[in-house]
Amino acid sequence: MPSFHPTRRAVLAGLGATALSARAGFADSAPIPLTAQRVLAQIAPKGYPQTEVWSYDGQLPGPQLRLAQSTRLRRRFVNKLDVPTSVHWHGIRIANAMDGVAGLTQEAVAPGASFDYDFLVPDAGTYWYHAHTHSMEQVARGLSGALIVEERDAPDVDRDEVLMLDDWRLDPETAQIAPDFSHPMDLSHGGRFGNLIGTNGRYNLSLTAKRHERLRLRLINAANARTFVLRLAGLSGWQVALDGMPQPTPEPIAQNIVLAPAQRIDLIVDVTAAGDEAAIDRLGNDAQWYRQVGVQITGAASRARRAVPAALPPNPRMELPDLAQARPLEMKIEGGAMGGMPMSQMRSLMQSGKFWTLGGQAGPVDPPFARLSLGEPVRLRMVNDTAFPHAMHLHGMHFREVLEGERLGPMRDTLLTEAGARHEIAFTADNPGKWLLHCHMLAHAAAGMTAWIEVS
Repeated sequence: MPSFHPTRRAVLAGLGATALSARAGFADSAPIPLTAQRVLAQIAPKGYPQTEVWSYDGQLPGPQLRLAQSTRLRRRFVNKLDVPTSVHWHGIRIANAMDGVAGLTQEAVAPGASFDYDFLVPDAGTYWYHAHTHSMEQVARGLSGALIVEERDAPDVDRDEVLMLDDWRLDPETAQIAPDFSHPMDLSHGGRFGNLIGTNGRYNLSLTAKRHERLRLRLINAANARTFVLRLAGLSGWQVALDGMPQPTPEPIAQNIVLAPAQRIDLIVDVTAAGDEAAIDRLGNDAQWYRQVGVQITGAASRARRAVPAALPPNPRMELPDLAQARPLEMKIEGGAMGGMPMSQMRSLMQSGKFWTLGGQAGPVDPPFARLSLGEPVRLRMVNDTAFPHAMHLHGMHFREVLEGERLGPMRDTLLTEAGARHEIAFTADNPGKWLLHCHMLAHAAAGMTAWIEVS
C-alpha cells in the first residue's frame, strides 16, 4: 500500500473552508470534543450481560450531531481507545483534508492523541459519521453515529425521528462482540453479518405516536454487510430524499424499501394504523417478516390526514453532468468465492491476503484508478463480475445512475449493484483531492475492494 499524505491543495481547501466560515461570522472557540472510548451497552435482550462496545462519547450509536445547513462543524476528535482510528463524515461534500480516511487524507489518530475536524456542511440532509481505520472491525464494534444537517425551511412534520439500523455478531453465551474479524468466509463471501438485529443500539426499539401524526423518518443503514428490505405497516407516505439529497417531488413509498449498507432514505409518513400499533418490518433470509421498529398508537392528533407534503428545498450545486462531454471509464468488480476470476489469479490474490479487485487493483495502491481534471464530467461503468452484491460508495462527491434512454436517476453517494449486474454512474469531478471509491460491505473493502481517484 502506498504512503499517502494530504495534498497541499487539500490542506489549502480545508483552510479555505475555515476562513470562509470565519468570514460568515463564526466565533473562534475551542472545538467540542468527540471521544472514542470503550463502554458497556445493553444490546442483547434483558437477561443477557451488557456488551463492551467502542463508542463515541459513551453512546451507541454515537451522539446525534445536528446543525444547520451552511454552518460549520467543529469537533476535536479524542482517541481514548488503545488502537489508532479516524472519523469519516459519510456523504458530506467536504474538503479533502477533513474526509477522515486514514492513510489517504490524514494519518490515523494514535491512542491518546486528538485531531480537529473543521468544515462547512453545504448540503441539508441525512448523513452519518463512522470510523475509517480498519473499518470492518471498528464500525462493527460501534463507532458510528448520525449527522443531520437541517434545512433552512423545515418540512411541515410533527416529529423528526432518526433510525439507525444495524446488526451485531455476538457470542450467544457472553453477549460480547465476536472477534473473528479475519474469517475467510466473511472476507470472500457476502461479508460480516450479525446474529442480532436492532435499531438505535437497541434490540427491540418501540416508539409512540398519535393517529394522523406526521413523522419524518430518517433511515440509516449502519450495518457492516446487511441490506435491509423493509415495509411499513400502519404508516403511509412519501419518499423525499436519498443519501441526503432531496428528490424533486415526493414519491409514494414503494411496497418494499431496499436499503444497502451506508445508504439513507428520508420518508415523510402519516400514522394511519386502524389499531393500536404500527411498525416498520424487515424481511428475513427465510422470507418471513420480522419487527424492526414498533410504533404504539396513543390517541389521535387530528381527524384526518394532511395533504401531500411539499418537496424538500434543493441543495446547492445540483447541476447535471454533461453526458455528451463525459469521460468514459470502466471499473470491473472481480474476485470472491464462486466468482469468475481464473483460479491462478485468485490464488495469487489470496496469497497477498486479498479476495477482491476493483478495476484490476486490490486495495488502494498506486497509481489511482483514475486521475481527473477539476470540473471534468465522468461516466463510470461498473461491471459486477462476482457472485455477491456490493454497495459502492464514492467519497467527496455525489453521482447519478445513467438509466435507459440516457436519463439520470436521483443523486446518491452509495449504489447497490447486484451479482452480475452492470451499472453506469455519472458525476462531475468538482471536489479536488484524493477520494476513495469502495464497497461498503466492509469485509469486501478490507479484502481488496477499495480504489481511489484523484481530482486536480
